[in-house]
Amino acid sequence: MKNKSCIGFICMALLSLSAHAQTKKWTLQECVNYAIQNNISIKQSELDAKTALIDKRGAIGSFLPSINASTSHSWNIGLNQDITTGLLQNQTTQFTSAGVNVGIDIYKGLQNQNRLRRSNLSLVAAKYQLVKMQEDIALNVANAFLQVLFNKENLKVQKEQLDINEKQFSRSEALVKAGSIPRGDLLDIKATVATNNQNIIAAENALLISKLSLSQLLQLKEFESFDIVDDTDVKDENNIMMQSPNAIYSKALEGRTELKIAKTNLELAEKDVVIAKGAYQPTIQGFYSFNSRVAYSDRVVGVVPNSSNPTSQIGFVEGTNQNVLAPNFTRVLGKPAPFFDQFSDNKGHSFGVQLSIPILNGLSVKNNVDRSKINVERSKIAVEQQDLDLQRNVYTAFADAKGALKSYESAITALEARQNAVDFAKERFNVGLMNSFDFNQAQTLLANAQSEVLRTKYDYIFKIKILEFYFGIPLIKN
Repeated sequence: MKNKSCIGFICMALLSLSAHAQTKKWTLQECVNYAIQNNISIKQSELDAKTALIDKRGAIGSFLPSINASTSHSWNIGLNQDITTGLLQNQTTQFTSAGVNVGIDIYKGLQNQNRLRRSNLSLVAAKYQLVKMQEDIALNVANAFLQVLFNKENLKVQKEQLDINEKQFSRSEALVKAGSIPRGDLLDIKATVATNNQNIIAAENALLISKLSLSQLLQLKEFESFDIVDDTDVKDENNIMMQSPNAIYSKALEGRTELKIAKTNLELAEKDVVIAKGAYQPTIQGFYSFNSRVAYSDRVVGVVPNSSNPTSQIGFVEGTNQNVLAPNFTRVLGKPAPFFDQFSDNKGHSFGVQLSIPILNGLSVKNNVDRSKINVERSKIAVEQQDLDLQRNVYTAFADAKGALKSYESAITALEARQNAVDFAKERFNVGLMNSFDFNQAQTLLANAQSEVLRTKYDYIFKIKILEFYFGIPLIKN
């Protein structure tokens, strides 16, 4: 019984957790943080940053020596020079060779040093690009989040309007039976109820599509069960509207990522000029080479002492009566010299320093320097343009936020007036002093006023977020 009770308790707990997971509602901050971790565009920017890090490792590697080993083995079949006698013979000769080459840049016009500095700048630029992508995604998520909120409230308004009209339809039926209003007015209200149902369907579809858009930004697959919190309060928590446009612009100059990217690109262009000029200077390279070889023949050579010259030997070729003077023979009678003995005897070393002075290379160096200088001028113009764009965007965002606030306040005033008008129209309609067409018009105007309040409210919220964004208040909170 105890086991059954434990199993039942566990099942209930799992069901409770499952239900909680399905009813989870995401906050704006949760949406932003999740998108930063999972969005595809951000992942691509992260890969670009990793590529820049690899490029930096490559720049560091240019300071290291290059070491290459090589080996080869060849067969020469036919008429070849005998390796023992020097005579041409029909035989098969084999050669094995091996070597190691080492090279290192001693001086290269400081190009390696400048390329390393450039790679550091490229890494910084890649990180700025990643931050810029994160900021853009955060703004897109905020906009999509507010669009979902707008559609949720709009759907709620449409349902409330349908409920009001259905109740009005019931009251109108009673008034028609009492003879207070003509039957035609009842048909008008019935048509209005049908229109409300169509509006609800349209609002539900808009809500579904907005949830899909937000879930795609977050890379969520199950968007149908996705939902967000109903935090619809309009508030300027950071009092951003108390700041002047110039103060916001000055703050943006200090921290805006797009301006940092433009300035870093200028530094990269200037570094490219220095690297290109380095090709005018001579280069000094050190080198070292080790090599050795081993030779084989299918003709076995014997070695006997040379009586006429004790310091030399007489060799003879097996199968012939030919004797040859071979003072350098090191083979034992009837056997080739051992492999490693030949490898040791034939080894060689070479090392030195190479100086290369550029004199004329088809004006390629000069052209590269000139191109790099042009890129510097372009980068300077890009920085100036980015500064102008930032100033224009800040002042435009401030004007938009100020206008959005006024529109929202005006929409609230209009809604209050429309609500009073509908209340008055309802009283007149119930006593037969207003026809159904005019009453429906008053209700339609009320619905439009409600939608306008929603639209201006979320427009104002988003404009505030943009101003905070320029002022350095991030949407991304770690």
